[in-house]
Amino acid sequence: MTATASKNEGMQLQFIGCGDAFGSGGRFNTCFHVTGSDANFLIDCGASSLIAMKRFGVDRNGIEAILITHFHGDHFGGIPYFMLDAQFFCKRATPLTITGPPGLQAWFARVMDTAFPGSSAIAPKFEFRLIELEPDVPTKIGTLTVTPFVVMHGGGDLGPCFAVRIEVGGRVVAYTGDTEWTDALIGAGRDADLFISEAYFRDKRVKLHLDVASLEQHLAEMGPRRVVLTHMSDEMLGRVHEVDFEVAEDGKIVHF
Repeated sequence: MTATASKNEGMQLQFIGCGDAFGSGGRFNTCFHVTGSDANFLIDCGASSLIAMKRFGVDRNGIEAILITHFHGDHFGGIPYFMLDAQFFCKRATPLTITGPPGLQAWFARVMDTAFPGSSAIAPKFEFRLIELEPDVPTKIGTLTVTPFVVMHGGGDLGPCFAVRIEVGGRVVAYTGDTEWTDALIGAGRDADLFISEAYFRDKRVKLHLDVASLEQHLAEMGPRRVVLTHMSDEMLGRVHEVDFEVAEDGKIVHF
């Protein structure tokens, strides 16, 4: 990552994929590409992400870090394809860091060997780090400062799921990950320049996923400068005209 950007230079986020796990609206799985003069990283890398990156002409070798929010396939399942593409086709030579919740080391081996048995034993030909983040602890990843917040999604051996707050280039981008409403999102999104929020339903409140009504109820406590909705179900996609928020589309670029 290169020299630090001033506040005025700004950042760019492209929605490589903004869909849910079930292809609602024909959208790619979750993957956001953030770039700026001092940053080039992904937030999540769902199963269809390599396909989407190729469609949108993303230089995969330029990506310096991948920040994983949790280990469901629509957020993490693209890692084996990204890694093997880097190893054998892109001929990557630049360092790569993948961060995620506690358990990342074991989940990385698990997802690699599920997709391509034995692949976790193949040593990358480039410098590679896996970093397990601790909840509520700001961690420096190159020029990024990443603070994860535990949210309410999943259970069993999945481990903690994160919302993330990333400070870089004088900007703050925050993302809820997948979660029902939890007050942890207030800290994650407070005064963010860009707040990406799950919006699985308009008003229906369910366990594990966020609805727009809950976001609206708490938005004043957070005060983000810009909000974009993502990870919408078919039902929500049919009701986007009912909300005043900006909504994601695959390929959409936002500047912040």
